[in-house]
Amino acid sequence: MLRTRTWIRRLAPLALPALWGAVAVLWKLTCPIAQQEGMAARIATSVVFFTVGTGLVLGLRCGLVKELKQVRAVAQAAQLVLLRPPPPRLDGLSLAAAQLSAARGAAVGGDLYEAAGTPHGVRIVIGDVRGHGLPALGAVAAVLGSFREAAHDEPELGGVLRRLERALGRHLRERARDEHPASGGWDPDSPSAEEFVTVLLLEIRRDGTVLALNCGHPWPYLLGGAGAEPVPAGETLPPLGAFPLPDELPVHRCVTLPPGGALFLHTDGAEDARDASGRFFRLRDVLDQAVRGAPVHPAALIHRVHSALLRHTGGRLTDDVALMVVRNDRCRVPAQSGDLGPCRTRPAPSPR
Repeated sequence: MLRTRTWIRRLAPLALPALWGAVAVLWKLTCPIAQQEGMAARIATSVVFFTVGTGLVLGLRCGLVKELKQVRAVAQAAQLVLLRPPPPRLDGLSLAAAQLSAARGAAVGGDLYEAAGTPHGVRIVIGDVRGHGLPALGAVAAVLGSFREAAHDEPELGGVLRRLERALGRHLRERARDEHPASGGWDPDSPSAEEFVTVLLLEIRRDGTVLALNCGHPWPYLLGGAGAEPVPAGETLPPLGAFPLPDELPVHRCVTLPPGGALFLHTDGAEDARDASGRFFRLRDVLDQAVRGAPVHPAALIHRVHSALLRHTGGRLTDDVALMVVRNDRCRVPAQSGDLGPCRTRPAPSPR
Protein backbone atom coordinates (compact mmCIF):
# COMPACT_ATOMS: atom_id res chain seq x y z
CA MET A 1 0.00 0.00 0.00
CA LEU A 2 2.80 2.42 0.92
CA ARG A 3 4.63 1.72 -2.34
CA THR A 4 1.40 2.30 -4.29
CA ARG A 5 0.90 5.68 -2.60
CA THR A 6 4.50 6.60 -3.35
CA TRP A 7 4.08 5.86 -7.05
CA ILE A 8 0.79 7.79 -7.15
CA ARG A 9 2.50 10.79 -5.55
CA ARG A 10 5.36 10.63 -8.03
CA LEU A 11 3.06 10.29 -11.06
CA ALA A 12 0.63 13.03 -9.96
CA PRO A 13 2.58 15.84 -11.71
CA LEU A 14 2.19 13.92 -14.99
CA ALA A 15 -1.62 13.99 -14.86
CA LEU A 16 -2.01 17.34 -16.64
CA PRO A 17 0.60 16.63 -19.37
CA ALA A 18 -1.03 13.23 -19.95
CA LEU A 19 -4.41 14.92 -20.35
CA TRP A 20 -2.85 17.37 -22.81
CA GLY A 21 -1.36 14.46 -24.74
CA ALA A 22 -4.72 12.68 -24.92
CA VAL A 23 -6.36 15.85 -26.23
CA ALA A 24 -3.58 16.26 -28.83
CA VAL A 25 -3.95 12.66 -30.06
CA LEU A 26 -7.72 12.99 -30.16
CA TRP A 27 -7.37 16.26 -32.07
CA LYS A 28 -5.02 14.63 -34.57
CA LEU A 29 -7.38 11.71 -35.18
CA THR A 30 -10.74 13.49 -35.30
CA CYS A 31 -10.22 17.14 -36.15
CA PRO A 32 -10.77 17.90 -39.87
CA ILE A 33 -8.00 20.50 -39.87
CA ALA A 34 -5.49 17.89 -38.69
CA GLN A 35 -6.40 15.69 -41.68
CA GLN A 36 -5.43 18.35 -44.20
CA GLU A 37 -2.03 18.43 -45.91
CA GLY A 38 -1.59 22.19 -46.13
CA MET A 39 1.05 24.30 -44.41
CA ALA A 40 -1.48 25.79 -41.97
CA ALA A 41 -2.49 22.32 -40.80
CA ARG A 42 1.14 21.30 -40.29
CA ILE A 43 1.85 24.45 -38.28
CA ALA A 44 -1.22 23.86 -36.11
CA THR A 45 -0.22 20.25 -35.50
CA SER A 46 3.34 21.26 -34.60
CA VAL A 47 2.10 23.89 -32.13
CA VAL A 48 -0.20 21.40 -30.44
CA PHE A 49 2.49 18.73 -30.02
CA PHE A 50 5.11 21.29 -28.99
CA THR A 51 2.74 22.51 -26.27
CA VAL A 52 2.12 18.96 -25.12
CA GLY A 53 5.86 18.15 -25.04
CA THR A 54 6.65 21.33 -23.12
CA GLY A 55 3.95 20.58 -20.59
CA LEU A 56 5.26 17.04 -20.15
CA VAL A 57 8.83 18.25 -19.52
CA LEU A 58 7.68 20.95 -17.10
CA GLY A 59 5.51 18.46 -15.23
CA LEU A 60 8.42 16.06 -14.84
CA ARG A 61 10.72 18.88 -13.75
CA CYS A 62 8.30 20.20 -11.13
CA GLY A 63 7.87 16.73 -9.68
CA LEU A 64 11.62 16.13 -9.51
CA VAL A 65 12.31 19.57 -7.98
CA LYS A 66 9.70 19.00 -5.29
CA GLU A 67 11.13 15.57 -4.45
CA LEU A 68 14.68 17.00 -4.38
CA LYS A 69 13.61 19.71 -1.92
CA GLN A 70 12.12 17.07 0.36
CA VAL A 71 15.28 14.95 0.22
CA ARG A 72 17.45 17.99 0.97
CA ALA A 73 15.27 18.95 3.94
CA VAL A 74 15.57 15.44 5.39
CA ALA A 75 19.34 15.37 4.79
CA GLN A 76 19.77 18.81 6.37
CA ALA A 77 17.85 17.72 9.48
CA ALA A 78 19.92 14.53 9.77
CA GLN A 79 23.19 16.44 9.38
CA LEU A 80 22.22 18.97 12.05
CA VAL A 81 21.47 16.13 14.47
CA LEU A 82 24.89 14.63 13.80
CA LEU A 83 26.87 17.89 14.03
CA ARG A 84 24.62 20.20 15.97
CA PRO A 85 25.69 23.78 16.66
CA PRO A 86 26.95 24.39 20.20
CA PRO A 87 24.83 26.46 22.59
CA PRO A 88 25.71 30.17 22.46
CA ARG A 89 26.39 30.14 26.23
CA LEU A 90 27.59 27.27 28.38
CA ASP A 91 28.53 27.58 32.06
CA GLY A 92 29.81 31.14 31.74
CA LEU A 93 31.44 30.63 28.34
CA SER A 94 30.30 32.02 24.99
CA LEU A 95 30.66 29.67 22.01
CA ALA A 96 30.27 29.74 18.25
CA ALA A 97 31.22 27.19 15.62
CA ALA A 98 30.94 26.52 11.89
CA GLN A 99 31.66 23.71 9.45
CA LEU A 100 32.59 23.93 5.78
CA SER A 101 32.35 20.69 3.85
CA ALA A 102 34.42 19.98 0.75
CA ALA A 103 31.57 17.80 -0.56
CA ARG A 104 29.18 19.83 -2.70
CA GLY A 105 25.73 20.09 -1.18
CA ALA A 106 26.77 18.64 2.20
CA ALA A 107 26.48 20.59 5.44
CA VAL A 108 28.85 18.26 7.31
CA GLY A 109 31.89 16.25 6.35
CA GLY A 110 34.88 14.65 8.01
CA ASP A 111 35.35 17.28 10.73
CA LEU A 112 33.66 17.21 14.12
CA TYR A 113 33.17 19.36 17.20
CA GLU A 114 31.07 19.33 20.35
CA ALA A 115 30.93 21.09 23.72
CA ALA A 116 29.37 19.80 26.93
CA GLY A 117 28.91 21.38 30.36
CA THR A 118 29.80 18.75 32.96
CA PRO A 119 30.51 18.63 36.72
CA HIS A 120 34.20 18.45 35.78
CA GLY A 121 34.15 21.62 33.68
CA VAL A 122 33.22 22.49 30.12
CA ARG A 123 34.62 19.75 27.90
CA ILE A 124 35.21 20.33 24.20
CA VAL A 125 36.24 18.03 21.38
CA ILE A 126 37.30 18.99 17.88
CA GLY A 127 38.61 16.46 15.39
CA ASP A 128 39.33 15.60 11.79
CA VAL A 129 38.70 12.23 10.15
CA ARG A 130 41.20 11.12 7.51
CA GLY A 131 39.64 11.99 4.17
CA HIS A 132 36.71 14.33 3.78
CA GLY A 133 33.11 14.61 2.74
CA LEU A 134 30.29 12.13 3.16
CA PRO A 135 32.37 8.90 3.35
CA ALA A 136 33.85 10.10 6.68
CA LEU A 137 30.47 10.52 8.40
CA GLY A 138 30.54 7.06 10.01
CA ALA A 139 33.69 7.84 12.00
CA VAL A 140 32.33 11.29 12.91
CA ALA A 141 29.14 9.72 14.29
CA ALA A 142 31.11 7.12 16.29
CA VAL A 143 33.42 9.69 17.93
CA LEU A 144 30.71 12.29 18.66
CA GLY A 145 28.29 9.71 20.04
CA SER A 146 30.95 8.42 22.42
CA PHE A 147 32.01 11.91 23.51
CA ARG A 148 28.45 12.98 24.37
CA GLU A 149 28.26 10.15 26.91
CA ALA A 150 31.86 9.98 28.13
CA ALA A 151 32.20 13.73 28.76
CA HIS A 152 29.65 13.42 31.58
CA ASP A 153 30.58 9.96 32.87
CA GLU A 154 34.39 10.09 33.05
CA PRO A 155 35.95 12.07 35.93
CA GLU A 156 39.31 12.33 34.13
CA LEU A 157 40.00 13.70 30.67
CA GLY A 158 42.08 10.63 29.86
CA GLY A 159 39.05 8.41 30.45
CA VAL A 160 37.12 10.38 27.84
CA LEU A 161 39.89 9.89 25.28
CA ARG A 162 40.01 6.13 25.89
CA ARG A 163 36.25 5.90 25.36
CA LEU A 164 36.64 7.70 22.04
CA GLU A 165 39.37 5.27 21.01
CA ARG A 166 37.18 2.26 21.81
CA ALA A 167 34.20 3.69 19.94
CA LEU A 168 36.31 4.40 16.86
CA GLY A 169 37.83 0.91 17.02
CA ARG A 170 34.38 -0.69 17.05
CA HIS A 171 33.30 1.42 14.08
CA LEU A 172 36.38 0.47 12.05
CA ARG A 173 35.96 -3.24 12.81
CA GLU A 174 32.29 -3.18 11.82
CA ARG A 175 33.08 -1.27 8.64
CA ALA A 176 35.84 -3.72 7.73
CA ARG A 177 33.50 -6.66 8.35
CA ASP A 178 30.86 -5.11 6.08
CA GLU A 179 33.44 -4.41 3.34
CA HIS A 180 35.14 -7.82 3.52
CA PRO A 181 32.86 -10.36 5.23
CA ALA A 182 35.06 -13.27 4.12
CA SER A 183 38.11 -11.88 5.94
CA GLY A 184 36.56 -12.29 9.37
CA GLY A 185 36.21 -8.54 10.02
CA TRP A 186 39.67 -7.13 9.36
CA ASP A 187 41.67 -6.72 6.18
CA PRO A 188 44.90 -4.69 6.31
CA ASP A 189 44.36 -3.68 2.68
CA SER A 190 40.85 -2.29 3.25
CA PRO A 191 40.27 1.49 3.33
CA SER A 192 39.09 1.29 6.95
CA ALA A 193 42.49 -0.10 8.01
CA GLU A 194 44.05 3.25 7.10
CA GLU A 195 41.39 5.46 8.68
CA PHE A 196 42.28 7.58 11.69
CA VAL A 197 41.00 10.67 13.49
CA THR A 198 42.96 13.60 14.89
CA VAL A 199 41.40 14.78 18.14
CA LEU A 200 41.88 17.71 20.52
CA LEU A 201 40.17 17.34 23.90
CA LEU A 202 39.88 20.38 26.18
CA GLU A 203 38.58 20.80 29.71
CA ILE A 204 37.96 24.39 30.84
CA ARG A 205 37.56 24.61 34.60
CA ARG A 206 35.79 27.28 36.64
CA ASP A 207 39.04 29.17 37.34
CA GLY A 208 39.87 29.32 33.60
CA THR A 209 42.45 26.55 33.67
CA VAL A 210 42.53 24.72 30.35
CA LEU A 211 43.62 21.08 30.28
CA ALA A 212 44.27 19.38 26.95
CA LEU A 213 44.89 16.01 25.37
CA ASN A 214 46.03 16.20 21.77
CA CYS A 215 46.07 13.33 19.29
CA GLY A 216 47.75 14.79 16.21
CA HIS A 217 45.51 17.86 15.99
CA PRO A 218 46.48 21.54 15.47
CA TRP A 219 46.79 23.46 18.74
CA PRO A 220 44.38 26.39 19.18
CA TYR A 221 45.12 30.12 19.29
CA LEU A 222 44.73 32.28 22.40
CA LEU A 223 42.92 35.50 21.48
CA GLY A 224 43.08 38.80 23.34
CA GLY A 225 43.62 42.51 22.88
CA ALA A 226 47.24 41.86 21.88
CA GLY A 227 46.18 39.64 18.98
CA ALA A 228 46.38 35.89 18.36
CA GLU A 229 49.07 33.75 19.96
CA PRO A 230 49.50 29.97 19.57
CA VAL A 231 48.71 28.10 22.76
CA PRO A 232 51.92 26.59 24.24
CA ALA A 233 52.04 23.08 22.86
CA GLY A 234 52.43 20.02 25.04
CA GLU A 235 53.16 16.42 24.14
CA THR A 236 51.16 15.25 21.14
CA LEU A 237 49.87 11.69 20.83
CA PRO A 238 49.34 9.85 17.52
CA PRO A 239 45.88 10.17 15.91
CA LEU A 240 43.21 7.80 17.15
CA GLY A 241 43.13 4.60 15.12
CA ALA A 242 46.72 4.89 13.92
CA PHE A 243 48.30 3.36 17.06
CA PRO A 244 46.99 2.27 20.48
CA LEU A 245 47.01 4.90 23.20
CA PRO A 246 49.88 4.61 25.72
CA ASP A 247 49.27 3.53 29.30
CA GLU A 248 50.01 7.04 30.60
CA LEU A 249 48.18 9.93 28.96
CA PRO A 250 50.00 13.30 29.18
CA VAL A 251 47.25 15.73 30.17
CA HIS A 252 48.70 19.17 29.39
CA ARG A 253 47.85 22.27 31.40
CA CYS A 254 48.25 24.53 28.43
CA VAL A 255 46.90 27.93 29.46
CA THR A 256 44.69 29.84 31.87
CA LEU A 257 41.89 31.56 30.00
CA PRO A 258 41.42 35.05 31.49
CA PRO A 259 38.05 36.81 31.65
CA GLY A 260 37.35 38.18 28.18
CA GLY A 261 40.00 35.93 26.65
CA ALA A 262 39.09 33.41 23.97
CA LEU A 263 40.35 30.28 22.28
CA PHE A 264 40.14 29.74 18.53
CA LEU A 265 39.99 26.04 17.61
CA HIS A 266 40.29 24.79 14.04
CA THR A 267 41.05 21.78 11.89
CA ASP A 268 44.02 21.66 9.54
CA GLY A 269 41.80 22.39 6.54
CA ALA A 270 41.88 26.06 7.55
CA GLU A 271 45.65 26.59 7.54
CA ASP A 272 46.20 24.19 4.62
CA ALA A 273 43.70 25.92 2.32
CA ARG A 274 45.33 27.39 -0.81
CA ASP A 275 44.37 29.93 -3.41
CA ALA A 276 44.71 29.53 -7.18
CA SER A 277 48.43 30.43 -6.94
CA GLY A 278 49.12 27.78 -4.30
CA ARG A 279 49.53 30.22 -1.39
CA PHE A 280 48.37 28.99 2.01
CA PHE A 281 45.64 30.77 3.95
CA ARG A 282 47.23 33.01 6.60
CA LEU A 283 44.90 32.17 9.46
CA ARG A 284 46.91 33.86 12.20
CA ASP A 285 47.06 37.15 10.26
CA VAL A 286 43.27 37.13 9.83
CA LEU A 287 42.81 36.49 13.55
CA ASP A 288 45.28 39.24 14.47
CA GLN A 289 43.46 41.79 12.36
CA ALA A 290 40.09 40.74 13.75
CA VAL A 291 40.87 40.86 17.49
CA ARG A 292 43.79 43.25 17.99
CA GLY A 293 42.59 46.07 20.21
CA ALA A 294 38.98 44.90 20.05
CA PRO A 295 36.81 42.54 22.11
CA VAL A 296 36.30 39.04 20.76
CA HIS A 297 32.77 38.31 19.53
CA PRO A 298 32.65 34.55 18.81
CA ALA A 299 29.92 34.49 16.14
CA ALA A 300 31.30 37.56 14.34
CA LEU A 301 34.82 36.14 14.37
CA ILE A 302 33.64 32.82 12.94
CA HIS A 303 31.81 34.68 10.17
CA ARG A 304 34.89 36.81 9.40
CA VAL A 305 37.25 33.85 9.16
CA HIS A 306 34.67 31.88 7.17
CA SER A 307 34.33 34.72 4.63
CA ALA A 308 38.10 35.27 4.39
CA LEU A 309 38.65 31.56 3.81
CA LEU A 310 36.11 31.41 0.99
CA ARG A 311 37.58 34.53 -0.63
CA HIS A 312 41.08 33.07 -0.45
CA THR A 313 40.09 29.75 -2.04
CA GLY A 314 37.54 31.19 -4.46
CA GLY A 315 34.93 28.97 -2.82
CA ARG A 316 36.76 25.79 -3.90
CA LEU A 317 37.73 23.88 -0.75
CA THR A 318 39.78 20.70 -1.08
CA ASP A 319 39.31 19.66 2.56
CA ASP A 320 36.68 20.07 5.25
CA VAL A 321 37.10 22.94 7.72
CA ALA A 322 35.75 23.24 11.27
CA LEU A 323 36.07 26.41 13.35
CA MET A 324 35.15 27.09 16.98
CA VAL A 325 35.57 30.10 19.29
CA VAL A 326 35.25 29.84 23.08
CA ARG A 327 35.26 33.08 25.12
CA ASN A 328 35.50 33.27 28.91
CA ASP A 329 32.69 35.50 30.21
CA ARG A 330 33.33 34.70 33.86
CA CYS A 331 34.58 37.38 36.27
CA ARG A 332 37.40 37.08 38.76
CA VAL A 333 35.85 38.24 42.00
CA PRO A 334 36.80 37.56 45.63
CA ALA A 335 35.22 34.50 47.18
CA GLN A 336 32.45 35.94 49.34
CA SER A 337 28.75 35.62 49.94
CA GLY A 338 27.98 38.21 47.30
CA ASP A 339 29.96 36.42 44.57
CA LEU A 340 28.50 37.36 41.21
CA GLY A 341 29.69 34.25 39.43
CA PRO A 342 29.68 34.84 35.66
CA CYS A 343 30.11 38.39 34.44
CA ARG A 344 26.99 40.47 34.75
CA THR A 345 26.49 44.10 34.00
CA ARG A 346 25.67 46.09 37.13
CA PRO A 347 22.83 48.58 36.76
CA ALA A 348 24.01 52.16 36.49
CA PRO A 349 23.30 54.32 39.55
CA SER A 350 20.35 56.62 39.14
CA PRO A 351 21.23 60.30 38.77
CA ARG A 352 20.77 62.41 41.88
